[in-house]
Amino acid sequence: MEKDLIVNAEIELLTAVKNADVSVLEQILHDDLLFNLPDGQTITKEFDLNSYRSGKMKIDSLEASDQIVNIIDNLAVVTVSVSLNGTYDNNPINGVFKYIRVWKQFDGHLKVIAGSCVQLV
Repeated sequence: MEKDLIVNAEIELLTAVKNADVSVLEQILHDDLLFNLPDGQTITKEFDLNSYRSGKMKIDSLEASDQIVNIIDNLAVVTVSVSLNGTYDNNPINGVFKYIRVWKQFDGHLKVIAGSCVQLV
């Protein structure tokens, strides 16, 4: 697994999030994904996809910075800061969030298997 592949997968993921592209997210997120939100709630792939399908999650702008990629055996661990503006269920989401994501390759396809996010600002 090469860092360039992970960097490109992250770009694809963030673009899909910004555009609410459920078909791309379906491919990138592992079926058994667990993700911790800033409020401590743990969500699944289906919960995440439904937030985009329903229109509850709307991203107006998204900018990533300070990305670190570590390859550990057959896993990749990514940390990245994301400046985010949008709404969830008509409630504003604005600020800088620090994400950590774990990627793993399955049959030649990279998938996010776990992640977490905290709000910095």
